[in-house]
Formats: sequence, C-alpha cells, structure tokens
Amino acid sequence: MKSALDEAGLAALLDALPPRRPVLIAGPTASGKSGLALHIARHHGGVVVNADALQVYENWRVLTARPTQAEEEVAPHALYGFLPARAPYSAGQWLRDVEDCLVGDLRPIIVGGTGLNFTALTEGLADIPATPAAIRAEGADLLASRGLDALLSALDPDTLGRIDRQNPARVARAWEVQRTTGRGLAAWQDDTPPPRLPLVDTLPLVFIPPRDWLRARIERRFDAMLAGGALDEARANMDGFSPDLPSAKAIGAKELVAHLRGDCTLDEARAAAVVASQQYAKRQATWFRKRMSDWHHLTRSPVP
Repeated sequence: MKSALDEAGLAALLDALPPRRPVLIAGPTASGKSGLALHIARHHGGVVVNADALQVYENWRVLTARPTQAEEEVAPHALYGFLPARAPYSAGQWLRDVEDCLVGDLRPIIVGGTGLNFTALTEGLADIPATPAAIRAEGADLLASRGLDALLSALDPDTLGRIDRQNPARVARAWEVQRTTGRGLAAWQDDTPPPRLPLVDTLPLVFIPPRDWLRARIERRFDAMLAGGALDEARANMDGFSPDLPSAKAIGAKELVAHLRGDCTLDEARAAAVVASQQYAKRQATWFRKRMSDWHHLTRSPVP
C-alpha cells in the first residue's frame, strides 16, 4: 500500500505532472474530492469529469453535491446532470461516455465516489449483454416482495464473494447478469478485456479520511444541503417519485420526500439521511482500502 500523501507531497506530484496526464480522484462521499478536482483544474489545467453514478442525473443537484453553476464557470465540466430521472445507467455506459474526455485537448480530471467506474476504466470491464427490461422488472419485483436475500440466494459462490452484499444496486446487477446470461458476474469479470486507461498512465488519488472526521463532515454537509435548497429540490421531485427510480438512490431523496408527504418530521428525515450517508461512506471507504492499495492515499483535502 502506498503511504499517505501530505499537502507538500501532493503539490510536488501536481507540479511535475505532464500537461495531458489524467488525474483520478476517488473517495467516500463528502471527503473533499470535488474541491480538489476544481483546484487542480484551476491551477494545472483540465476538464473535471464526473465518475459518480448519481451526479449524472439532471433532477438532483443539491442532494448529490453536484458542482454549482459558479463552480462550473471556473473550469470545464463533463458528464454532470445530463440524464433524466428515469434513465438507467451503468459502468459500461459511463465507460463509453467518458471516451470523448480521454481523447480531447484538455487533461481529464476524473472524480467521483463510484469505485466500479474507476475499476472499469483502469482494469477493464467485461462486455456483458444488456439486461432486458422484463428481467430488470422481475428483479425489482423480487427485491420488493422478498428482499435482498432472495436475490443473493440465486447467485453463484464466486460472485457472492466479490460483491457488496449490503448494496441493493450491486446485488440487483449481479442477479440481472446471471438471470440474463445464465452465467455469474464473476465469470464475466474473469474474461475482462484490457483497460482503456491503465493506472500507470494516470495520477491516481484516493481519499481515505479518518472515520470520525468524515462522519462529522457528512452531518455538516447535509445541514448545508438543507440550507441550500434540498427540501425545495425534493418537493420538485415529488410528482411521480418512486424509490425504484434510478435517480432516487440519491441519499436524502426518499427521506425528504417522506417528510414532505407527512410520514415523518424534518428532524427525523435529516437524522435518517445522515445515518444512511455515513453508512454508505463506510462501505465506500472499505471498498477503496481493499481495491485501491496502489493509489496515492490522501487523508485530508488540501483545499479548504
């Protein structure tokens, strides 16, 4: 595992960075990734490219912590807020969409908390056939009626040993692959083609912050989201809102909608969203420690 970078070490790496060398910035939610990406774009040049699975949706800016309009004016941004709420999106689709950013004139600064996107980019991604809508609906019905265990029980042992069993989206994806192809997700992954962007050709940075520091930061950020219009954003999304929508995975969405529908108080919604975000960050940090040991580790963002 690489030793943690301090501010001086990071500055030295950035100063020596060739003009077109891509920068990858991963880490748990609220760890400071976007601030660092914008700092690098401003001082070293580049386009900030989204690698987060939820910041692609147009209907949630505040709750997904998408860059503000003012931040987007500081440097070019790509792959943010371009999909409608109901559009499914996968790592494979993201890998195709990010291609234009890899061949452009500007340095790509790829930032996000979706580890699967980074592994697809730097380790390769299996060419798995698309899931038919009927099978996706079948899986959603099974999850709703019988819970996560019903999907997990259908998976092969190799796949079970690789996926995050607490993440419904990851479990559902593995179930869909097996149901569609008759072959486990792990087997498809073992036949992965060469990566589009090998890690050695990038500057890979991952935030692994102290747990208590991150938990407090998550709580402060959700309060800032509430102050910045998150409740109004949830109100704008109430018509036709369903937890099954791809974009509804934004943490805080179902909690704030529940409050607006009278199912809980705002304090209860806030508390539930903060806990959900902290639990998600814990899962992300565990995944990054396990899968990104060859990346440069940061414990704190050098950007205030």
